[in-house]
Amino acid sequence: MTEREKMLAGLPYDPGDPDLREGRARAVALTIAINAEPDRDRRRDLVNALVKASDARAVIMPGFFCDYGVNIHLGANAFVNANGVFLDCAEIRIGDNFQAGPGVQLLTPEHPLDAVERRGKETARPITIGDDVWIGGGAIVLAGVVIGDRAVIGAGSVVTRDVPPDVVVVGNPARIVRRLTSAETP
Repeated sequence: MTEREKMLAGLPYDPGDPDLREGRARAVALTIAINAEPDRDRRRDLVNALVKASDARAVIMPGFFCDYGVNIHLGANAFVNANGVFLDCAEIRIGDNFQAGPGVQLLTPEHPLDAVERRGKETARPITIGDDVWIGGGAIVLAGVVIGDRAVIGAGSVVTRDVPPDVVVVGNPARIVRRLTSAETP
């Protein structure tokens, strides 16, 4: 099993593996190009070369960073505001009509607590985000989290566990503060 296969399977893997280093170098080159490109249409072409977007309406604003890009799946009409950080050592699957405020972080990697183990290995768990989700600026979503359809994540929140559909969560760690009514959801 390759280090990439281990990474995607959630097993301990060596991030220093040459294939993984090459994948990160490709992503760095594309994110630098995206972040420097002033033309929206050319930037969209670069975004489509970096991530898997289900339609041409997906927008990633400059200041975006990721590990590989190829493990990010954006739904139709997705919008990622400035300075997004999507560390995609595991898959990040995002539904349609997604909105991320500036500085949102989606973080799939995890590191062992034991210092010796941490020196050369890490693991990753996927993040899954449903349709019509809005994540406020500066929020952080940690590895393994599933966010249900139409959920709202308050600005600055740290999401450490799954979020059901049709709720608003805020805080660190994020907690449900209200359930959305049918009048507030499509």
